[in-house]
Amino acid sequence: AMLADWTQQEVLTGTTIMAVEYNGGVVIGADSRTSSGTYVTNRTQDKLTPLTEYIYCCRSGSAADTQAIADHVRYYLDFSRISQGREPTVRYAAHVMQSILYNNRDNLSAAVIVAGWDEVNGGQVYCIPLGGLLVRQPMAAGGSGSTYIWGHLDAQFKPGMTDTECQEFVAKSVSLAIKRDGSSGGVCRLAVINRSGVQRRIIMHEDLPKSYDG
Repeated sequence: AMLADWTQQEVLTGTTIMAVEYNGGVVIGADSRTSSGTYVTNRTQDKLTPLTEYIYCCRSGSAADTQAIADHVRYYLDFSRISQGREPTVRYAAHVMQSILYNNRDNLSAAVIVAGWDEVNGGQVYCIPLGGLLVRQPMAAGGSGSTYIWGHLDAQFKPGMTDTECQEFVAKSVSLAIKRDGSSGGVCRLAVINRSGVQRRIIMHEDLPKSYDG
């Protein structure tokens, strides 16, 4: 009984998620591990979830909560697009997500990053941690794995990186987190979102950037 039965435990996206703004768009990334207690329930989970063609959310916390909320927000934004006759802005999508998270903050375990591109403000990253605060940042990271890499993020981030530099930065950061955090693992999923839509990449574990192995 000491090792509580994992089948009864909530599935959590242990997780490393991050997003970075660059001139013209955003790069988002995540690992692919979900777990119940110490049991890995899925090693290929996709935590980068589309809300519209140009806006994604990176999910951490309860897999069930974040999936349900993303579905809800996607439906709302579809409705908005049809009634307004134009693509919703990233800021609007982040506000819709925030209002659900904030209004249900006592019952939900979800911390998300909303990131994407729109005609008005280009690439944007909005961070919504537990409790439902909303803040725009040039770079955001979350999930259990992020706690291991803040020093790296602070030291390596610089404003005005190119699309390619951002992809390398995200891949390196997620790979460092996967290495240190038992709840992060699997592949690194990347997506680049800009005027032309979304390009997605998967970096397999053996192809992740290498670091000190001490």
